[in-house]
Amino acid sequence: MTDHMIALITGGNKGIGREIAAQLAALGHTVIIGARSLERGERTAAELRADGGAVTAVALDVTDPGSVAAAAERVLADHGRLDALINNAGISHQPGADFAGQLPRTADVDHVRSVFETNVFGVITVTSAFLPLLRRSELPRIVNVSSSAGSLAAISDFGNTDPIALGYVPSKTALTAVTMMYARDLVSENILVNAVCPGFVATDLNGHRGLLTPAQGARSAVIMATIPADGPTGTFTDVNGPVAW
Repeated sequence: MTDHMIALITGGNKGIGREIAAQLAALGHTVIIGARSLERGERTAAELRADGGAVTAVALDVTDPGSVAAAAERVLADHGRLDALINNAGISHQPGADFAGQLPRTADVDHVRSVFETNVFGVITVTSAFLPLLRRSELPRIVNVSSSAGSLAAISDFGNTDPIALGYVPSKTALTAVTMMYARDLVSENILVNAVCPGFVATDLNGHRGLLTPAQGARSAVIMATIPADGPTGTFTDVNGPVAW
C-alpha cells in the first residue's frame, strides 16, 4: 500500500508499539499513538516528530470504555477517518506479579481476568469504538498483535518449555480467535483483519529477555498494516509467513 494512511497504534508509546509507529511514520503515514498516559504518549510523539514523522498522541486506556470512546471522538474530529487500527497494547501479568502467579494449580482468577481485560476485552472495546472511523476509509484494515505463545499447536506440545501462564497464553489464543471472528464478520465490508506474531522481542513485557529488538518485532504488524486492498484477511502470520494455529 503506497497511499497516505492514518494509523492508530494502541500502546504506541514504548516497545513494539513505538517501533510500529516509527516505521509507519518513516513510510510517510500519519500516526496516532494511543497511550494510557497522554504525557508519555506525547513525549514519544515529539521524539518521532523530531525524526520527521507526522505523529500525534491521544489518551487511550483499552480497559476503560470511556477513555476509548473519547479517543475515537478525538480521532474523528482531528482526522475524519481511520485507515489502520493496530491493537498492540498488551500485558503478560499484573504489575508487581509474574508468570508464577499464573500456574493453573495456584492461579488467582483476578490476575487471569486482568490479563484478559487488556489482551482480549480491550481489543474488542477498541475495535468496536473505531469501526465507524474505519468504515470512512477506502482501504481499512485491523491488525491485532497476538503471539505464537497462544498457538494451540504449541501449547498442546508437552515438550514445549515456554512458561505455563493461565492468563497470558490463553489470552493470546483467544485474541487470535477474536481476530478471525472480526475477519469473517467484516469481509463483506472489505475491512481486512489479521493477527500477527512479533516474535520473542526484548520488551518490558518479558523483562527484556527477548531475542529480537522492538524494531524487528514491529515488522510483522507494519507489513499487515500496509497490505493492498486485495491483501489477505483472517490470517495469523509473522515475518516468515503463516503461524500454526
